[in-house]
Amino acid sequence: MRRFHLNRLDDETGISGKGIVTEGYQFNSGICVMKWLTGTSSVAIYANIDHVVIIHGHNGKTVVEWDEAEVSTDDLPLWATNPIGFYEEELTLDSEEEAS
Repeated sequence: MRRFHLNRLDDETGISGKGIVTEGYQFNSGICVMKWLTGTSSVAIYANIDHVVIIHGHNGKTVVEWDEAEVSTDDLPLWATNPIGFYEEELTLDSEEEAS
C-alpha cells in the first residue's frame, strides 16, 4: 500500500488553492481513497489512480506525488478505512461543540 498527495500547480477554479490539496492511499488492489485538505473536506474512493488523475489532474495542472515509504494498514487514519465512521465522529464532535 502506498500513500500519495495531489499537488495542485495551478488552481483553475480558485477553490482548493495551490500546493498539496489532498492526502490519499492506494491499496494493494489499486483502489484509492483520498481526503481533501480544504475547509470543506471530503473523502472519495476511486477504482484506481488513473481515475484520480482523469478527474482531478486538470491536464497536468495537478500531479500525483508518491511518498517513498510503504504504509501498513495499521497506520491508516479512520477516514481511509471507514469514511462513514469518520464523518459520524466529526458530526458528533460538531454537535457537542454547538451544545456547549
